Amino acid sequence: MKEDKVIVIDGSQGEGGGQIFRTTLTLAMCLGKPVRIKNIRAGRNRPGLLRQHLACLRAAKEISGAAVTGDELGSSVVTFEPGKVKPGEYRFAIGSAGSTTLVFQTVLMPLLLADGMSELYLEGGTHNGMAPSFDFIEQCFLPVLSGIGCRVEVDLERYGFYPAGGGAWRVRIHPANKIQSLTLVERGEVISMEAVALSARIPSHVTERELSQVKKKCYWPESSLNQRLVSSEGPGNMVSLRVNVGEVTEVFESVGERNVSAERVAGRAIRELKRYLEAGVPVGEHLADQLVLPMALGGGGCVQTLKPSQHLLTNIEVIKAIADVKIVLTENGGDDWDVVVSQKIEG
Repeated sequence: MKEDKVIVIDGSQGEGGGQIFRTTLTLAMCLGKPVRIKNIRAGRNRPGLLRQHLACLRAAKEISGAAVTGDELGSSVVTFEPGKVKPGEYRFAIGSAGSTTLVFQTVLMPLLLADGMSELYLEGGTHNGMAPSFDFIEQCFLPVLSGIGCRVEVDLERYGFYPAGGGAWRVRIHPANKIQSLTLVERGEVISMEAVALSARIPSHVTERELSQVKKKCYWPESSLNQRLVSSEGPGNMVSLRVNVGEVTEVFESVGERNVSAERVAGRAIRELKRYLEAGVPVGEHLADQLVLPMALGGGGCVQTLKPSQHLLTNIEVIKAIADVKIVLTENGGDDWDVVVSQKIEG
């Protein structure tokens, strides 16, 4: 690896979390660029690579035949020189309750841009805090990708909650000949809404109280409230609020925690939902974060979203450092912002 060709990314910048690491790996594979990530998760209580970050690295290495250094728990510096991404059948097991959706996001774009179909089998956590759930991926993220030419099918086999894990799902990724431009700048009327209180191995009154809180605070009809009692290796609970506004189904989630009341768990998701509805934008905070990467690797575009989080701002800086794109944020007033992604024009 020629040192002058290596792009160096500082993992301590901005939000300083694992997203910097995952975005860097994804772009390195898609663009065929060698990278060095230093100060990985430097600002965290347990800095360096944890098991789920290592799972992302090893998945990226497997699909691209990359040359890698720093492939170990706790590593704060990783070099990654990708080869050509190979479509095919892959099985990625985190070996813990670490998020399978974050592993999926690391390899999704490289496999979409590969020259054949891929099938993945992912094992670990499926409904985690601090990560999009399987439901968010299926209901919110993938339908938007479908609209710009990215065909991805998913099927959940087993639920996996923290800390037991044990979840599993399948993915079929069809090659995208061209990723089209994305424009989401107007929000339609709310067509439908659904609240799902999901739980495994905990008393049913917990999800009943969560749904009661949604009914009380959102005035949603009984028909839109769904209690879903599922089986899993360990106990778990999540509230998921879904609103379809035409081109987008937004999903707002809150994971149940020990010593946190059902009402508070529901309340977190309700606050996110109300902020989104009051802002009048089509794209929520977490969806915007996930759409910037496919926009940068495809035809660009514009999305109207909430005030950018530190997570999104950091993600944008990493993308701009590796990909030859221009990303402009414009405040329209209050909690209403435009994110515009375009190819740089040489002048």
